[in-house]
Amino acid sequence: MKILVIGGSGIIGSKIVRRFIESKNDVIYTYYENKIDVGIGHKLDIRKKDETIDIISKINADLIIHAAALTNVDLCEIDKKLADSINVEGTENIVTGCQRINCKIVYISTSFVFNGEKNKYFEEDEPSPTTYYGLTKLKGEKIVKNSKLSFLILRTDQPYDWKEKWQRTNSVLRVLQTLQERKILNEIMDWYNVPTYIPDFINALENLINCNLSGIYHVCGSDFVNRYEWSLSTAEIFGLDKNLIKPISSKSLNLPAKRVNVNLSNEKLFQKTGIKMMGIKDGIESMKNNNPLKEY
Repeated sequence: MKILVIGGSGIIGSKIVRRFIESKNDVIYTYYENKIDVGIGHKLDIRKKDETIDIISKINADLIIHAAALTNVDLCEIDKKLADSINVEGTENIVTGCQRINCKIVYISTSFVFNGEKNKYFEEDEPSPTTYYGLTKLKGEKIVKNSKLSFLILRTDQPYDWKEKWQRTNSVLRVLQTLQERKILNEIMDWYNVPTYIPDFINALENLINCNLSGIYHVCGSDFVNRYEWSLSTAEIFGLDKNLIKPISSKSLNLPAKRVNVNLSNEKLFQKTGIKMMGIKDGIESMKNNNPLKEY
């Protein structure tokens, strides 16, 4: 299969590229600033409509995976114009390109499309974002759904794994770095997530594609935990000092974007594919056992 990964130098996108190359697919990717060391990469700014459509048309892939986004939740709240240009207009440009070649699109979305007022969220629940980031991602979902293309929309939450130097960090890596430096880590007690181990996410993605499934799926971890509990588990598995982790309330922070607690259900994924997503302990254990850095 010929696959184009747009946003192939991000932490999720780069690992998708590697996995699908290993699976003997013909993989091409785009990057904004940083090339990775595998596959064929093309520099692309998805905000440039003509350039985006042109590269999609020329590559003429069977499948396009859209993994490019501005994911900094607070920056999206501060700079709404930038968030719109990347997450909404960029998605429109990609979808237009996909329509030109009539190919399936996979759109990576987020738990932030929900408002946190329900105990658990399923794929058919009505989105109602509380942040501008969530709003832009919901707009992206609607663009994909209204495209008349075959699509997969995969909502995930708090992805974590090892990263390249230029990629955004994640909660697990922040814990490891802070505790290894013997510093106090203030971790939030009242933010809950379903943390998602990225290789687990990619395994589910590959299975959904191979089974030729379409629609919306929640591809996320199986534990609904707060950041404090998550950090304690990380410290314990990596043999670091849990006493350095101090619980705090999010009320002590003054952040532009309001976080809400969204418990995504991954039951549909299990029903359709038989895949049971990892909880935090299995995910962190796997991360530890597949450590390319050998620092922890």
